[in-house]
Amino acid sequence: MQSKTYDAVGPRRVAFIGLGVMGHPMAAHLARAGHRVTVYNRTIAKANAWAGEFGGAVAPTPGAAADGAAIVFSCVGNDADLRSVMLGENGVLSALRAGAVIVDHTTASAAVARELSALAASRSVSFIDAPVSGGNIGAVNGTLTVMCGGDAAAFDLMRPVALAYAKAVTRIGPSGAGQLAKMVNQTAIAGLLQGLSEAIAFGEKAGLDMRLVLEVIGKGAAQSWQLENRGTTMIEGRFDFGFAVDLMRKDLGLVFEEARRNGARLPVTALVDQFYADVQAQGGNRLDTSSLIQRLR
Repeated sequence: MQSKTYDAVGPRRVAFIGLGVMGHPMAAHLARAGHRVTVYNRTIAKANAWAGEFGGAVAPTPGAAADGAAIVFSCVGNDADLRSVMLGENGVLSALRAGAVIVDHTTASAAVARELSALAASRSVSFIDAPVSGGNIGAVNGTLTVMCGGDAAAFDLMRPVALAYAKAVTRIGPSGAGQLAKMVNQTAIAGLLQGLSEAIAFGEKAGLDMRLVLEVIGKGAAQSWQLENRGTTMIEGRFDFGFAVDLMRKDLGLVFEEARRNGARLPVTALVDQFYADVQAQGGNRLDTSSLIQRLR
């Protein structure tokens, strides 16, 4: 984990729910910034290992972790996982005091964000939907981009704390807006990766030195994060890292669900989603999303 310079903000009592590939380093940045962190993870051994490395406390339930916290951060798998840790007698909402803020980094539906925001408000608690972009590398390096939806005053409270693991924390709009912005992000990435896959495969068939070609076009209008960070590994056929195909298909499913509601037309995204289904059928479920190029070789 690289060192990170933290903005000056007083220590807070916070909780972090979910210590997966994203949550683990994000919670670590909070601890390194001086916040008093209590963690909960469904697999208790992971929580104990985290606390052994970074200090803080381990709680047996989400509610126990949230008890007394000013801010509760969460990063779990999907809508169902989110409801599981938030609701019920052992859930986060059962334990929070009035004025506390929940910051959820799960990539989930805008509908569940609005649902939980309303339930939180009924308890005088704020809920910020705050999905992230930047992947595990961004989480480790503390350079995530965070897209937020929710109350402006609650956002102002959480932003300086979240900057422990982010380079940008931006309020997009009211509840659900963060999740909708993440859907825009995933839609753009899907199209970019398919275009990059076709470009590299075309150049290879043409007999070009694709490392040199990417170096050249990366200085022009074709430049993108995907080209800079995935172009070389795509040429080399390395995909055992990064953001998994299974997760991208989950995220695109959220996009299509929202598009059915709002009437958006997504012909290219729908096609790329089926290409990802082909990658899954070939056993590439956990490969990085740049593995799209495998279909073309």
